[in-house]
Amino acid sequence: MITDERIASFINSFTGDYDEVVMAIRKEAEDSGVPIIRSEAGEFIKLLMMMNKPKDILEIGTAVGYSAIFMSRFLPEGGHITTIENYEKRIEKAKENIAAASASELITLIPGDANIILDELNGCYDMIFMDAAKGQYGSFFEKSIKLLRKGGILLCDNVLQDGDVLESRYAVTRRNRTIHARMREYLYELKNNPMLETAILNIGDGMSLSIKL
Repeated sequence: MITDERIASFINSFTGDYDEVVMAIRKEAEDSGVPIIRSEAGEFIKLLMMMNKPKDILEIGTAVGYSAIFMSRFLPEGGHITTIENYEKRIEKAKENIAAASASELITLIPGDANIILDELNGCYDMIFMDAAKGQYGSFFEKSIKLLRKGGILLCDNVLQDGDVLESRYAVTRRNRTIHARMREYLYELKNNPMLETAILNIGDGMSLSIKL
């Protein structure tokens, strides 16, 4: 984690509990080592949604459904979340969690490869949340930005990779060098794309927030 653990713990001590189902899903995911959004990232997403009230949200990377369920609690009336997941074992767990959270009418889970599914979607989304395979953010971006409405939000999680993205490629383990290089290229694209206004934020493991101009 990039933020000092003591600071993160202090900040999170002010966070009130959410409903029992959300808290139970978070605890199970953390106990099982399933990566989900960090508490401070969740607080940021909550505030962002309350400010902007996005009705149609696309999530790339469902995992066990925690973030989609979390976001569903703050949808405006008539809002909906479409979420994509490719890992079969997590798909089944996500379906169970969505049902347990009474969120089946608010969340549509599409199983499969996001690079294929994104080409098949024709919606116009108010917000896209990307939290999937980090080495594929660039290809996800090229396909998903076409689905984002003007003035819409693109939010990406884990863009600082526990601080690895700051390091020289030679300071990163060999197996992570491709992801390291691609994430650097992706951040450069976000900051220099004329269609976007982007801020890179030191929240959790790093988040990027872009507005489509």
